[in-house]
Amino acid sequence: AAAGASAGPMAARGGRGLRPAPRPTLLLLLLLLLMLLPAPHLMVATGCPEATYGSLVQEFCFSKFRSDMGTLRQTLWCDWDKTFGWYGELINCTFLIATKLDCYWPSQMVNEFFLAIHQHYFKACPVSGRSLQDPPHTVLCPFIVVPILVTLLMTAVVVWRSKRSEGII
Repeated sequence: AAAGASAGPMAARGGRGLRPAPRPTLLLLLLLLLMLLPAPHLMVATGCPEATYGSLVQEFCFSKFRSDMGTLRQTLWCDWDKTFGWYGELINCTFLIATKLDCYWPSQMVNEFFLAIHQHYFKACPVSGRSLQDPPHTVLCPFIVVPILVTLLMTAVVVWRSKRSEGII
């Protein structure tokens, strides 16, 4: 009985006593997995020179955007028609620099940069992105005058029909 117990699982199941080929243990697989997982994260962290990226974005992208926005009065910063082109150039500039430096775009650094831009330049803007204004008088006046005239005309028709009682049954 002792010989059967030490022969291993194959002998206990009635096998010929051949042992299966040794398999890597779970611990060995886990160790291998832990060694391979951090590698991509290390490459991401060391692949982008963040300090260089930040200074280039400030020097080339933000300085131009700040200069362009400086030509507008603050009350016009929310006018998307005036700022759209400059904002698009700012986005494109940050993307091109990230591409040249092999940095990911968008990234946490880019998100923080644009949050700072929005907090400074677009904080007082309405959610729709456009400053709210009355339409021009050529559009506004017909929308006011036409309903008034229709109301007066309908009132005149009702009064006129009520005075002519001979056609009513």
